[in-house]
Amino acid sequence: MSESSENLGVRARCRIALRLLPFAFLMYVVAYVDRANLSFANLRMSADLGFSDRIYGLGSGIFFLGYVLFEIPGAVIVERWSARKWMARIMLTWGAVTIVTAFIQTPRQFYAARFLLGVAEASFFPGMIVYLTHWFRPSDRGKAIASFYAAIPSASVVGSLLASWLLKVHWGGIAGWRWIFIVEGIPAIILGFVALFYLTDRPQQARWLPEDERAWIMRELEAELQAKKNARQYTIWQAFGDKQVLLLTLPQFFHAFGALSALFWIPTFLERISGLPGPQVALWVALPGFVGIAALLMNGWHSDKSGERRWHAAVPLLFGGVVYSLVGFTHSFPLVVSLLIAGGCFYAYYPAFWAMPATFLSESSAAACFALINSIGHIGGFMGPWAVGYLNDCTKSMSAGFLFIGASYLLAGSVVPAIRIRTPQPITAPVLLTENRLRESS
Repeated sequence: MSESSENLGVRARCRIALRLLPFAFLMYVVAYVDRANLSFANLRMSADLGFSDRIYGLGSGIFFLGYVLFEIPGAVIVERWSARKWMARIMLTWGAVTIVTAFIQTPRQFYAARFLLGVAEASFFPGMIVYLTHWFRPSDRGKAIASFYAAIPSASVVGSLLASWLLKVHWGGIAGWRWIFIVEGIPAIILGFVALFYLTDRPQQARWLPEDERAWIMRELEAELQAKKNARQYTIWQAFGDKQVLLLTLPQFFHAFGALSALFWIPTFLERISGLPGPQVALWVALPGFVGIAALLMNGWHSDKSGERRWHAAVPLLFGGVVYSLVGFTHSFPLVVSLLIAGGCFYAYYPAFWAMPATFLSESSAAACFALINSIGHIGGFMGPWAVGYLNDCTKSMSAGFLFIGASYLLAGSVVPAIRIRTPQPITAPVLLTENRLRESS
C-alpha cells in the first residue's frame, strides 16, 4: 500500500469515526439510562406503591419479553430499509413510553409500561451494530463497537448522578422517582428528530465525505463482501442453524442472566446493606461505570490490535463471575463497594464478543443473527431479575441472588473459548465495481 493510500485511509477512518461514533454513543447512553432508570426509581417506587420484590423483579424482566419479540424483524429492517429512519422511530416511541411510566399506580400498569418499553426499544442495539458494519472495516470494528458500548458504563454514571438529584425533588407535588422517568424520557424524543437529519445510511450517500475518502471506504467494505462471497453464502435461516451462531447465543444468554439482574438489583442491595438514603446510594452506583469505561475501551483496542476475540471476551466474564460470587459471601459495605467497583471490568467483554459474528456472515444474515443472539440473551434478561426477586423473597436475603449472578458470569465465560470462528481470507475488491457505485450515487 502506498504512503498516499495509507494517508487517505487514515483521513477517511478518522472522519467517519468523528462523525458517527459520538452520536451513536449518545443515543445508546440515552437508551440505557431509560432502560435502567427503574433500578434507581425503585429506591422509592416499591415502597410508595406497595410492590413486593417479586412484583418489581417481574416488572424489570417483562421489558425483555417485548424486546425479544420484535428484535429480529427490526434488525433486518435496518439492513434492508433505513437505519436512519428506523432509529428515529425507535427513539421517539421509547421516549414517549418512558414518560408515561412516570404515572403508573398498579402492578398491571407497571407490567404494561415495561412491556411496551421493550417493544419500543426492540432492535436498537443489534440495529446499531449492523449500522456500524456499514461504515467500519473488520480490523476497526472492535474499536468502533467499544466506543459504542462505552455508553453502557457511561449511562451507569449519568443515570446515577441524575437519579441522585431527581430523587430529592418533589416538583408540582410529584415524587422524585416519577420525575426520573419524565426527565429522562425527553432526550430520546429530541434525539429521534435529530437522527432523521444527522445519520447517513451508507457511505455512498455520505455527502459529508470527500469523494476520494468515500471511494476508499467503499472499496474496503467491498473487499470484505467479496471475501465472504468466496467463503460461503448464508441465507438468514441457514445462519440461524449454523453451529457457530448457536454457540454465540450461549455466552450472551448467561451473561445477560447475570448482568441484567445486577443492573436492576444493585441499587436496592446497596441501600439495604448500607442503610443510606437513595440519593447517596445512586452516587455509589456510579463508581463501577468509570472502571468499565476504561476496561472496555482498552480491551476493544487490544482485541483489534491482536486480532484475538475469544479470550478478550472470556476473561472479563470469568473475572466478573469471581467478583460477584464474593459479593454473595460478604455483608461489609466497604468490601461490597470495592468488589462492585472492580466488577466494572466485566464491561470489557462486549467489543470482542460482538466483533465475532460479522467476520463470517453476510449482511442480511449478520443483521438477523445479531438480533437472534441478543434476543436469546435477553430471555436471560427476563428470567434473571425475576429469579433474584424470587430468591430475595424466599431467603429474606440478597446473598443467594448475587451468588446466582456470579455463577451466570462464570458459565458465560466458560462457553466463549469453545467458539471457533471461521474468518474468510480477504481479497482485493473489484475497483471498477466500487467506482461505478460511486458514480451512480453522485
